[in-house]
Amino acid sequence: MSIFKRNRKIKNEVELIELAKKNSQYFAPIYKKYHEQIYRFVYQRMDTKDLAADVTSQVFLKAMLNINKYEHKGFPFSSWLYRIAANEINQHYRTIKKGRTVNLDENDIKNIIEEVDVPFDVEKREQLLSILASLSADKITLIEMRFFEKRSFKEIAQILNITENNAKVKTYRVLEEMKKNML
Repeated sequence: MSIFKRNRKIKNEVELIELAKKNSQYFAPIYKKYHEQIYRFVYQRMDTKDLAADVTSQVFLKAMLNINKYEHKGFPFSSWLYRIAANEINQHYRTIKKGRTVNLDENDIKNIIEEVDVPFDVEKREQLLSILASLSADKITLIEMRFFEKRSFKEIAQILNITENNAKVKTYRVLEEMKKNML
C-alpha cells in the first residue's frame, strides 16, 4: 500500500506529523499541503522566483530535518513553517548583506499612510518608501504581514510565536515610529 493511500486514513494533521517524525516518507503530504502558501510568503520578500524557490526548498529541508523538535502547542503546523521561512529569509539577506525586498502595490502604501493618519500625496508616498527601506527585519515583517498580506493579529502572533496582544502592540509601535518620521 502506498504512503499516500495510507495517509488518506490519517484524519489528524498532528497524527501525520507524529508519523513524519518516525518516517520521513510521511513528510511528503505535509510538503504538498503547505508548499504553495510558504512559497508565496517567501516570494513576497525576494527579488526573483528562482531565489524564492531556493529559499522555500531550504525551509522544507530544515522543517523535515528538525521535525522531531516540533511540539504541537495548539497552533497550526503552518505557524512553525512560517517561522522557519522568516528565519531563512532573514538569513539570506544577512548572508548577502543586502537590504530586504518588499513587494507592494499602491493600495498597500495608501493603507499604511491612512493607518498612520497622514494625508496621502506623492511626497508622503516617497517618505513612506524610504522609511520602509530603513526598518529592521523584525519591524518590516510585522508591516508586511499586517498590511501587505492582510493577516490578522492572531495569525501574526502564531507565525512569530508571540501573543496576539504583543503582535498588536509591536505593530502599532512600528506605525507610531513611522508616523513620527513622516511628520
